[in-house]
Amino acid sequence: MSNLERYNNIFKDIFQVKEIDLNKDFQFQTVEKWDSITHMSLITILEDSFDIFFETEDILNYGSYENGIEILKKYGVSFDE
Repeated sequence: MSNLERYNNIFKDIFQVKEIDLNKDFQFQTVEKWDSITHMSLITILEDSFDIFFETEDILNYGSYENGIEILKKYGVSFDE
């Protein structure tokens, strides 16, 4: 499984959406289910799945599907598979 597939599966599971919904418009402000509790669940699952530990600033700035990919790249997660 590629990192992008893993990443997408996490979002699909947490937010109960289809892969087609995961795009630049999938953001904290536009997704009703994306509240503070869901946000921390997302962060925890991402840390476990990719064996990383987010810095506080990155947790606070993690506000969209696309932004999350860029943040994960900072931790060495490659999406060029």
